[in-house]
Amino acid sequence: MRLSLTLSGYIGRQFLVGFMVLFGIFMLLILLFDTIELLRRSVARPEVSFAMVFEMALLKLPHMGQQTFRFAVLFGGMVTFWRLTRNHELMVTRAAGVSAWQFLLPVLVIAFLLGVFKITMLNPLASATLARYERLEAVRLKGRVSFLALSASGLWLRQANESGQAVVHARHVLQQGDDVELRDVTVFVYKGTDQFAERIDAEYARLEDGFWYMRDVWVYNPEKLPQFKKESWLETDLTLSKIQDSFAPPETMSFWDLPDFIKTLEKAGFSAVRHRLYWYTLLADPVLLCAMVLIAATFTLRHARRGGTTFIIAGGVLTGFVLYFFSDVVFALGLSDSIPITLAAWTPSVVTMLLGLAMLLHLEDG
Repeated sequence: MRLSLTLSGYIGRQFLVGFMVLFGIFMLLILLFDTIELLRRSVARPEVSFAMVFEMALLKLPHMGQQTFRFAVLFGGMVTFWRLTRNHELMVTRAAGVSAWQFLLPVLVIAFLLGVFKITMLNPLASATLARYERLEAVRLKGRVSFLALSASGLWLRQANESGQAVVHARHVLQQGDDVELRDVTVFVYKGTDQFAERIDAEYARLEDGFWYMRDVWVYNPEKLPQFKKESWLETDLTLSKIQDSFAPPETMSFWDLPDFIKTLEKAGFSAVRHRLYWYTLLADPVLLCAMVLIAATFTLRHARRGGTTFIIAGGVLTGFVLYFFSDVVFALGLSDSIPITLAAWTPSVVTMLLGLAMLLHLEDG
């Protein structure tokens, strides 16, 4: 039997309303808890007002909304199907010859479209606001002037060109506007990827247009005596933007900008594993949201047959936590190169989809 457009629209509208209500509740709770946490962190800084804290919480909200998207779809689907079952609407629909797969179709289509909306529209907004939030957090709560990331041993950079690559290390970094100045600089120069050429020690280095300008330089070459230079120049393709972006987490990069940014990172000699994995994970999101609908339907159908609101709530919460934990574990495995990046990105979506299909096939006769 073919599902009518009227019935499809009704079921789809019920799901969309349930999703929006739960997503709004999640966002309000996140905004509340984030505001409280930021207020706690700003206690030591009396110059930070409540308006500043609330602004930061609002800027972080779209990013956190991405994290709760799958749960809003899961619980929105569960609430929708539970309400339709409680009102005997699904019972009447199935008695008319409409199978579970048919009345699930409009919900699956909407879930897929929500996934496309998430990665094409919500993600660019969230990445922009998160980048702004991190800058405000660094200035207002951490008191940082420079946004360059430093490890415990200082700043590490890698640059590459046609003749080879170089590793730049500095113990002290000063960023003022567009100027980047380094102190206690050490540069390891390589021919190709692994043939050591020379080491350069400098008291001072400044990033100019296309080169590092260095002062009080000692050059150590394995085949020559150490050589002192008052001034020296080292070619580089690094810019302030590239240096800052190389430390930026992929969450601050838009879905549309990530492919080009990954190519830029790899061309400059930086590792782009995390950014590539994050981009592949975004691509898999529409499939994951469809899988959440199947999981929601599974719990709802069992509820319709056996009863028990407690079961549907407990089962949904437990499933959400298990899937979240499983996704994080697989993501970590992909980040460490233990498994291929593509496999790490798509495994949670595909496994959840197969699990939902298997449970529905077990419960339904088609």
